[in-house]
Amino acid sequence: MALLVLLRHGQSIWNKKNLFTGWVDVPLSEEGIKEALNAGEKIKDLCFDIIYTSRLIRSIQTAMIAMSKTECDRMPIIQHECGKMKDWAIINNKFDIIPVYEIEELNERYYGKLQGRNKKQTAEEYGKEQVHIWRRSYATPPPEGESLKNNYERTIPFFKDTILKKLNENKNILISAHGNSLRAIVKHIENISDEDIPKFEIPTGVPMVYTFSDGTFTNKKVLE
Repeated sequence: MALLVLLRHGQSIWNKKNLFTGWVDVPLSEEGIKEALNAGEKIKDLCFDIIYTSRLIRSIQTAMIAMSKTECDRMPIIQHECGKMKDWAIINNKFDIIPVYEIEELNERYYGKLQGRNKKQTAEEYGKEQVHIWRRSYATPPPEGESLKNNYERTIPFFKDTILKKLNENKNILISAHGNSLRAIVKHIENISDEDIPKFEIPTGVPMVYTFSDGTFTNKKVLE
């Protein structure tokens, strides 16, 4: 049996300002830091073998802040893939570590021309209905951006090739990512239809714990 924990990052400073963020690399707000700490309290007794984040700082911050609360005697350490950050990150002492991998496929969906725009002002410019379609439909992307369908097609191959393989090896995994990349994963796990997934919302800083056994997700618990 293995555990998969999905954690949407805490509130970012652009969430707070009601701006489309996407791939813009902004940090957590003060409230987001509190949400990450609170999430850490809820999962502090779970021992992870691997942690995956997106490449965006709000996702990385959330994972590392949450892990500051862990009661397991293991250290989360980011694994760098190239250059001196890889070559010189040598651990001479035999610490029991949790490798942390930053994965681009887990990034938030790309909002194209909407990135950095105020959501309310965008609705006033293009109309509430059109902006709602861009934000909430499954297959309609914003101008020059990604739809949730595009995000699904980017995220799920990585999930199948890497995450499922590790779960089948009975590894406990934490994924700290974003509303849309995590919705893509939930859509796949729970077999949610294209019509229903736009209605599914993932709150910031609330861990979702899935039990995985014999190749199947058998249980889900939301730690609100």
